[in-house]
Amino acid sequence: MNAPAHKVCMLGDFGVGKTSLVARFVRSTFSDKYLTTVGVKVDSKEVVLANGHPLKLVVWDIAGRSALDALGVHYLRGASALLLVADGTRESSLSSTLNLLMQSRNLLPDAVAVLAVNKLDLVERWEVAPSTLAELRRSLPVFETSALSGDGVERAFADIAARLSP
Repeated sequence: MNAPAHKVCMLGDFGVGKTSLVARFVRSTFSDKYLTTVGVKVDSKEVVLANGHPLKLVVWDIAGRSALDALGVHYLRGASALLLVADGTRESSLSSTLNLLMQSRNLLPDAVAVLAVNKLDLVERWEVAPSTLAELRRSLPVFETSALSGDGVERAFADIAARLSP
């Protein structure tokens, strides 16, 4: 039986760890070599839901940006979910990510949206306050993640998969 496929777009500023989160989720790998994503990179992984049914997540790793341009809007078309990524050590990246969410809502009003605040392995350097995360959790699922250690990564993607299941 073929697993139903869902397009998941990664959105966030440059350097927040989108590509590293995808690599950790899809291949269980991490590289400390920073390579800027140009355009979009597509990966996929099949997950098994709590009910035992498979679901395929087709993850679109879109180049980092703080605002959607025509190309970014084009990449979002048909997405079922958004994984918004911010860097916990750069509070400005959270503002950019939330701005991207607001812009994408015009095109995808019903898409599942989950926020990953990345770089949990550097929590002592975080600029994003716990109170800010608590406030965000009132309206959005928020996961604290580390692409380096893998903390929270599977949970964030599993949450998306569960929200997409029929």
